[in-house]
Amino acid sequence: MSNTNVDRPYGEWFKSSYSGGTSGECVEACRQPGAVHVRDSKRKGEPGAPVLGFTAAAWSVFSAYAGGSR
Repeated sequence: MSNTNVDRPYGEWFKSSYSGGTSGECVEACRQPGAVHVRDSKRKGEPGAPVLGFTAAAWSVFSAYAGGSR
């Protein structure tokens, strides 16, 4: 599932806890029932910037892997 910022989801975005302070390399996520959407915070105001969508189950597996809970 994917979307663009034109059809911007869907609630409140939050920065990843691993995103740097002033480096500009930030990822933001937006939780919804059954899904998580992710975007590059540097491009959030661009109408055509990509937003990736994941099922809640896929996000859970990814975050466990990325967090070292393999």
